[in-house]
Amino acid sequence: MALLITDECINCDVCEPECPNDAISMGEEIYQIDPHKCTECVGHFEEPQCVQLCPVNCIPLHPDFVESREQLWAKYRRLTQAGPAPAAADGATAG
Repeated sequence: MALLITDECINCDVCEPECPNDAISMGEEIYQIDPHKCTECVGHFEEPQCVQLCPVNCIPLHPDFVESREQLWAKYRRLTQAGPAPAAADGATAG
């Protein structure tokens, strides 16, 4: 799934620079995540960086963009034009 920033966002500016896919940007009132760019940091980190750093815990999974770990890997490869996912990462536990 892609992630979603809720209206509990305090615009602390912590998440945007940490997103490896440039999926986070300022919306009209709060930050927003482009679900077409969000891979939950699959391909970059073990855990989503925005979720780890958010001081108010306002970044849940986006219910309208359900994606498997394999789909997130495919999106990562498409966004980065990288090769296939490393074998060890394919067997990682989905979160």
